[in-house]
Amino acid sequence: LSTRGKSSTFSPQSLSWVLGYNSSLAVHSLMDREDRVLLYIASHMVVIHDVLGNRQYHLQGHTNVISCLCVSEDRRWVATADRGPDALIIVWDSFSGIPVRTIFESHPDNGVSAIAISQDAKYLATISTGTVQRVCVWNWTSPTEKPVCSTELRAEFGYQDYVIFNPQNPYEFVSNSKTQVIFYLWGNAGLQYGAPLLSSQVMFNSMVGHFSQSVFHFNNSQALTGTSADAVSPHTPSTELQVKPHSMKAAKLVPVQKDSLTVLMVFESCIVTGDVKGQVKFYNGELQLLTCYSHSKVGPIRSISFSKAPPDPPSASPACSTSSQPFIARNFILSTSDATVLHVATDRTNFEKVMEEAKKAVNAIACHPRQALIAVGSHCGLLKVWDYQQTEYLVSRIFTKAGIQCLSYDPEGYFLAAGFTDGSVYILDAISLQSSCKELKFSHGPVTHISFSHNSEYLATADEKYSVTVYKRVLQNGSRCWEHLAGLHSHYKPIRSILFGVQLDSNEPRLLSLGEDRQLVEYDLNSSSKDQLVVLHRDRVEQVAVPLCLAWYPQLSTESFILTANNCYKMKLYNTTTKMCRKTLLGPTYGSPLEKIQILPTANSPDSQKRYLAYITKDKVGLQILPVDGNPHKSSAFICHPDGVSDLASSYDGRYVFTAGGRDCTVMKWEVNLNALDAAASLGGEDLIPFYNLLDGGREGEFFRELEDYFYYAQLRSHGIDTLETRQVSTHIPLEEIPSVMRAMGFYPSEEKIEEMINEVKFSKYVDTGKQVTKINFGDFIKLYINHRPAFGLSMKKIQRAFQVLGYDNENGDKVIGRGDLLLLLQCRGEHMTEDELVQCLTVLLGKHPGGGGSELDTYDPSGAAALTEEEIPEEITAEIFTADILGLPIAEPEKK
Repeated sequence: LSTRGKSSTFSPQSLSWVLGYNSSLAVHSLMDREDRVLLYIASHMVVIHDVLGNRQYHLQGHTNVISCLCVSEDRRWVATADRGPDALIIVWDSFSGIPVRTIFESHPDNGVSAIAISQDAKYLATISTGTVQRVCVWNWTSPTEKPVCSTELRAEFGYQDYVIFNPQNPYEFVSNSKTQVIFYLWGNAGLQYGAPLLSSQVMFNSMVGHFSQSVFHFNNSQALTGTSADAVSPHTPSTELQVKPHSMKAAKLVPVQKDSLTVLMVFESCIVTGDVKGQVKFYNGELQLLTCYSHSKVGPIRSISFSKAPPDPPSASPACSTSSQPFIARNFILSTSDATVLHVATDRTNFEKVMEEAKKAVNAIACHPRQALIAVGSHCGLLKVWDYQQTEYLVSRIFTKAGIQCLSYDPEGYFLAAGFTDGSVYILDAISLQSSCKELKFSHGPVTHISFSHNSEYLATADEKYSVTVYKRVLQNGSRCWEHLAGLHSHYKPIRSILFGVQLDSNEPRLLSLGEDRQLVEYDLNSSSKDQLVVLHRDRVEQVAVPLCLAWYPQLSTESFILTANNCYKMKLYNTTTKMCRKTLLGPTYGSPLEKIQILPTANSPDSQKRYLAYITKDKVGLQILPVDGNPHKSSAFICHPDGVSDLASSYDGRYVFTAGGRDCTVMKWEVNLNALDAAASLGGEDLIPFYNLLDGGREGEFFRELEDYFYYAQLRSHGIDTLETRQVSTHIPLEEIPSVMRAMGFYPSEEKIEEMINEVKFSKYVDTGKQVTKINFGDFIKLYINHRPAFGLSMKKIQRAFQVLGYDNENGDKVIGRGDLLLLLQCRGEHMTEDELVQCLTVLLGKHPGGGGSELDTYDPSGAAALTEEEIPEEITAEIFTADILGLPIAEPEKK
């Protein structure tokens, strides 16, 4: 085990531990006798968990959530598959943790819904997802990337989600949906299948219900299917089975119990079932009950996995062999659909709980501010506290009325506040998890954010109804408690962050909230009174982009900043007092924008100026070196939860970062290696080298030379093109020339964006020197251009979306805007253009340059404008006409379609 799945120490983040697992998939036992070594799936990785040794080994290779797995008879080979883009099938060696075979593009359209491995561990059978399912057989020991054979299933067979080989014949396998069982036979003639005429409702004059799982009988003459209506249905082949799988037919319906069967398997010479009541029953080949294991607190069974070692004493007879000797089954691992794993010792009928995890989405995590503790809250109401240093579970509490949506410790670590999906707030003792004061229920929707002020004087929440609610600390019977102060419907779109801070000139708390409505709202807590929350400032922080997260920027300079990140991959610094945008910077670009950010604490750090930021995107967790400057080599990111990350937390000492996976019901602990991140940034180059590489063609490319030419042309223009005076050679251009050079390079900023760029340079040294900057050099201009331009260039999709919103369908079904409407929109909406400005722009864009031969438009006469628009612009304008014919921009062929 010591070599299995070790993480590289050269990564900025390495996975250290996983809490939770995918309870919809099987848990397998790799143990011998009393060992507790489990194999299960957590999100997109395989976890081998040595329970008694308190160790985990992570087999990482998938980029999508794993959808199915199977294990060979000897437990050595593990095959996993996923669904989603670039779906993979990976075969692992569980002894070493090494992926020995990866099959790419096995089912490129949809991924894999079910997988099985043959008894000889040589072949795999897979069934794709999607409406039309494809069945493939693979020889994974062969280097070929193509299946041995494959076929498509008809949609009327239902969604096939279970498959298993005949243990006595690798050329036969069976699959089933909830309504149909299918038998397969493959070989040189290809893959044949037959579907017996069955009814999942009534068969042999009895209700059958839905099918769960199918297996081949160990007598090699029958197959069995478990149902949800208390019965097992054997299928019997005719003598032609080896030639035609179509010959399978239902033989009889055997009622074996009253409760629905969820698991059906053959082990040695027994037929084993698991049901919705948590019972495990053993039958002989004639379906006569041999023994039953049950416990009142065991939920519906998801999987059963037996120990590799036979039971003691070794002289005992094999399981189910005869009725004259006592029945002895091997110990087994039981997993349930409510996310509980138990070890069952059959000799003493002992059910020992091995794991109990969240069975619904995990959206809330919080780290203790002074100890190595993490609180994890789930939508099923389960709240657990773990010691993440020792990876030990400490205490838990179950809330039955609603699910937990958010968590926060107070700064001293005495209390834990929990926000729930029904709008209630509980304040709990951080050690016992018992309520410290009565339930607070003043939110009208699920509580999405919760936070304490630095002195614990206030507690604030945000909810899905766009409201912020503030609670104030009081003394009740000598103990601290919080009571409702006031609430305010302060946003008209979802609230993305609430943030407490400290006033610059006092120790009083500040409270801010940031919404998707682009509003940054600061509240006046001192002036607020019962049922009246006073707003101090309300600032619009974005013009087009949507802000997504908020944090206090560390004091790395004289000036104090608030840091935001938006959906256009930009990070912005705002002055904490004036809320003026002081810098716009290119943020990490790893497939999706930053969703949450958190400054890493610096416990006992010798270099206080060296700070770091942890962040999550839609499916990744990453680190960013501060100060942010747009250098892409100063950040890193790793896939953590392909189905979506719901929350982020960092340990009090900054050594670990935790992510919650929402629907995948897991929490991952990531060890931080800041030296590796610093090394990666150094390898990326210093000064302007990383920024040159972000230009098309780099430092030696045509784009760079063109930018250089425009920059120096702007110098000439600022001195006057036609001047005869001696020119002063300079490496700078005036700030007024910035917009012209930006537009010449294909970046078309709005007037507000131009003002932000000029102010960014103008006031860059004001706090330190008291003087404004009036010019910019070439190196700083390149940084300004890269940080402000769109992260992925111009997008035809944005223009098409605008036409979808503003236009109408013409008789051809195209989205169009009328010529008059377009001119009116340009003059009345957004940043208004005057009629003269509009005429001037259209004149240049349409090639009717002023001064070119005495045109009537040289004076920008409005009547000339009307003549121009009627002559040059069609009455109905599509997105393509607007882009290509009016703006004169090229459109790529895929974008035209």
